[in-house]
This record gives sequence, C-alpha cells and structure tokens, in this order.
Amino acid sequence: MPDPAARAAAEEASAFSHPAVAPDASAAYGDHPDQVIDFYAPRGGHTRAPLVVALHGGAWRAPYDRQHLTPFVDFLARRGFAVANVEYRRGSSDIPRQGGAAPVAGRWPETFDDVAAALDAVPELASVHLPQADTGRIVLTGHSAGGQLALWAAARHVLPVGSPWRLPAPPALRGVVALAPIAHFGRSIELGVCGGAVTELLGDPSAYVERAAHADPSALLPTGIATTVVQGREDLDVPYTVADAYAEAAAKAGEAVGMTLLEEVGHFPLIDPAADACAVVAEEIAQLAW
Repeated sequence: MPDPAARAAAEEASAFSHPAVAPDASAAYGDHPDQVIDFYAPRGGHTRAPLVVALHGGAWRAPYDRQHLTPFVDFLARRGFAVANVEYRRGSSDIPRQGGAAPVAGRWPETFDDVAAALDAVPELASVHLPQADTGRIVLTGHSAGGQLALWAAARHVLPVGSPWRLPAPPALRGVVALAPIAHFGRSIELGVCGGAVTELLGDPSAYVERAAHADPSALLPTGIATTVVQGREDLDVPYTVADAYAEAAAKAGEAVGMTLLEEVGHFPLIDPAADACAVVAEEIAQLAW
C-alpha cells in the first residue's frame, strides 16, 4: 500500500504539472485587479452550451490564484462546456499568519463581496464575451476553498436577513458540483484543515459565531438547489469526513445532497485532466447541465 503522504504529493505534482491555458476572453467585474473573470469557449464549435462557473481553491490565500485551475477549465471546455473562471480577493501574501508560516487565508468581507459580485455579473458579461454560453443553464463548481464559495454562492437566498449578500430569491442555477469542499466549518476546525484557514477567513476571532452564520455552508441549509459533492476518500487536505458532516447537516435540514466518494483518490485528482477522477467530475456537471 503506498504511503498516503507520498500519494498526495504525487497527485499534487501531477495536477500542477500542466501548463496554464490562456482564456478566450476576460472581463472585469470591479476595479480591483483580482475582480476579473476569464471565459473559455466550448471547443468544437458548440453554441448555446451550458455555462460552468468555476471557483478555484487554495485555502483563500493570495499565492493560489485562478491560473492553477485553467487546465481543469480547459478540460471542461473540451468536453463542450462554456466556462467562466472567476478570480476573487484572497488573503494578502504581505501579511504572514501567526508564526510566519503562511499568508493569511481570505479577507473578510472582501472575498465574499467579490464572489457575490462576480456571480451577479456573470450572465451579462458572458452574453458579451462568451456568446456561445447558454446563461439559462449555469452550473457552479469549485474546488476545496472554492467549493465552500460555490456552496455559499448557491445559498445566498437563505443568508441571515440583513446580510449584504442576501438574494431575494434562489440564484438561477441548474445546480452545484462542489469538489472536496471546505463545507462544514466546525468539522474543518476540529481537523485543522489547511492550517487553520477557516478561522483566518472569518477574521476577528471574537466575531466568529456571527460571521460563520453568514459563511458556513453547513449553516445555510436547505437551499433547494441541486447539489452534488465529489470527494476523494484518501484526501489528506480536506478529509472526506468534512463532506460527510455537510451531507449530514443537509439531511437534518430536510435536503438530499448527492455524494460521490471516489476510492483511492486524494485532493487534487478532481481537477487534474490526467486523472480519471476529473472525468467523473465532468460527468457530474453534465448530469446537471444538459
């Protein structure tokens, strides 16, 4: 049996071995340099293709941007999808977290400001910059921290009253496919996921309870939006028990969440075009999109 750490390292190396793929078009949704969406046209001349909106991971930390997701995004475009790859503000790399080990994870409230603004802007921007996209068939996906943001964006209509991000009605989505998402804050904190990134994302520790009520996907249920979680059982970065805890919370709220648990798969094969798990992800998206 291979060493779990060695397996995880090899999977990460494979996922990051692919060159970045340039977009067909880009558009800003705000004035900050990180408020940008890259658009990828469906390969093969497809028109009115379902639009996949993708949110990258990286523990909400600044060094990890949308570029590492572009091979996965291109993979989806080659499967006939139109794709929007969203950038958003993350924790500043200039501010080390306690102990100096890594940059701060996330910005409160800017990370959430950006994801809300980007999703609100996608239909209009896509109509201009990606005319092949059918904005009536949008599927939201995200990996790791991006999976949390995808689940959150689909739950904005159930945010606490008074939230600046709350929508008056459910977003116009066919569904969400969350990939190894940081979907349950309590369980993630218990497990120390991504070196304490969850608490850093929310900022002031004294405001954790209040802010988590506006950000933790497991607290924003039921959504009424079709949701599937794809998770590797051997994931060391975001263990599968985090996804299990989210699915449990959904069930208690009266909502069924699809769970695809992949054996002998870790964190990164889900976004690695060279891995079989990536084809499973594309199929899950297709089942919601077409």
